[in-house]
Amino acid sequence: MQGGRLLTVFVCLVSTVALVNAGDPYFYYTWNVTYGTVAPLGIPQQVILINGQFPGPNLNSTSNNNVVINVFNNLDEPFLLTWSGLQHRKNSWQDGVTGTSCPIPAGTNYTYHFQPKDQIGSYFYYPSTALHRFSGGFGGLRVNSRLLIPVPYADPEDDHTILINDWYTKSHTALKTFLDSGRTLGSPDGVLINGKSGKVGGQNTPLFTMKPGKTYKYRICNVGFKSTLNFRIQGHKMKLVEMEGSHVLQNDYDSLDVHVGQCFAVLVTADQEAKSYYMVASTRFLKKEVSTVGVMSYEGSNVQPSNVLPKAPVGWAWSLNQFRSFRWNLTASAARPNPQGSYHYGKINITRTIKLANTKNLVDGKVRFGLNGVSHVDTETPLKLAEYFEMSEKVFKYNVIKDEPAAKITTLTVEPNVLNITFRTFVEIVFENHERSMQSFHLDGYSFFSVASEPGTWTPEKRNNYNLLDAVSRHTVQVFPKSWSAILLTFDNAGMWNIRSENWERRYLGQQMYVSVLSPEKSLRDEYNIPLNTNLCGIVKGLPLPTPYTI
Repeated sequence: MQGGRLLTVFVCLVSTVALVNAGDPYFYYTWNVTYGTVAPLGIPQQVILINGQFPGPNLNSTSNNNVVINVFNNLDEPFLLTWSGLQHRKNSWQDGVTGTSCPIPAGTNYTYHFQPKDQIGSYFYYPSTALHRFSGGFGGLRVNSRLLIPVPYADPEDDHTILINDWYTKSHTALKTFLDSGRTLGSPDGVLINGKSGKVGGQNTPLFTMKPGKTYKYRICNVGFKSTLNFRIQGHKMKLVEMEGSHVLQNDYDSLDVHVGQCFAVLVTADQEAKSYYMVASTRFLKKEVSTVGVMSYEGSNVQPSNVLPKAPVGWAWSLNQFRSFRWNLTASAARPNPQGSYHYGKINITRTIKLANTKNLVDGKVRFGLNGVSHVDTETPLKLAEYFEMSEKVFKYNVIKDEPAAKITTLTVEPNVLNITFRTFVEIVFENHERSMQSFHLDGYSFFSVASEPGTWTPEKRNNYNLLDAVSRHTVQVFPKSWSAILLTFDNAGMWNIRSENWERRYLGQQMYVSVLSPEKSLRDEYNIPLNTNLCGIVKGLPLPTPYTI
């Protein structure tokens, strides 16, 4: 496959059919979700498979393709998949989180239908229900540029996905029991690269093979649960070309800190001695480093890699400086032929500032997490369904948190956390981290400009330090210990959207919320109608669908 820009077909274990109409093409899948037994760290354990694969199959698409996936849930409990980084324009129905969708009951199926509309880049999917993600069910998701849209680098020889993650040997049900009882998960048991853990000096089957002199594209995604992972390749530099759906200025890196939920695309040229080399993924910011290796081999060589591994950086200041080195490529085309820099976000007036402070406290003797003193809890009726059926008041209250957190938060309130944001307003969100641990947050339905991250306390004067020219448009933001980070975005995508900690332990225990972005017009120009195949549950189960929107 050349460069990932050819007209793509989906990689799957079942037949795929493409129907090319006058509009955008359709691609169809069938995914069977089952339990299976594998031993990623040498200990047999139950994992979640998709079509018998761990990790799941790579989903390979092109901008604006229609993706139709019929998911059969063969587990013994409800299940959902979410598509991290895809914006689902006007279509939060397909986001696959518990605030928008009823989980797929055990023994049944549900068909997702979505478009990566005007998007390109490297993403991944994973289970959003309970702690299923801790047992697998995740996989790579790439969106290639359309053939007529240029990318700012030559077609690589091949295009590979590298999924890195921390890993626990206990099952997702056991880990859930820990958290429900007030215990913490502690440090991970190991680290995986594409579902495997290698050993230095061991008999490791090469994960990738390169031809001497050729350049390859690697999409590196941290699909883990709580750990930032540093990724590096023996003897090779990585040229960063894309991150989280945006082309970036192309700098060379010896290693990259990949935070939970992040994806980077790099170019690697096979310009060293023809032998094998180790790829290394190791945890950052933990008391004890946990790491693994995978082998990248030159074609035709049987020479084993050196046992001397490149060292990881030390301290979080290095990671902060890496963040500051990322710059949007203003002249490169985006998913459309116009250059990325044609959107001048730095010249738009801010209409609202929201500060979100991460909160940790005991509730009934058990640790919970929250934002601005509210620890979110999922509802039997998904928030979006309650809102769409005009029954919100029976399920949740809007705006239980304020835009400005209290100076000192001493208690946590456990309830659904939903914030109203006016459609098409330009908003500043400041994330404040008062703890000594690394934090990472994600916003569904949008990309935003991560304009600043600094130690200390945010004040309005800090806006003078914002990058208002070429901050990268992305969907995750990192908040360093005792620091703050600011993002800017226009809330122009109507729907119900999840803001969550990417630390899955914290997210499960309440460090998440939803933003409701309603179009006053109730028009198909702004938001799609509820799909006819939508599962209805809770208080809306069995009710007739509301009057559909029209243009």
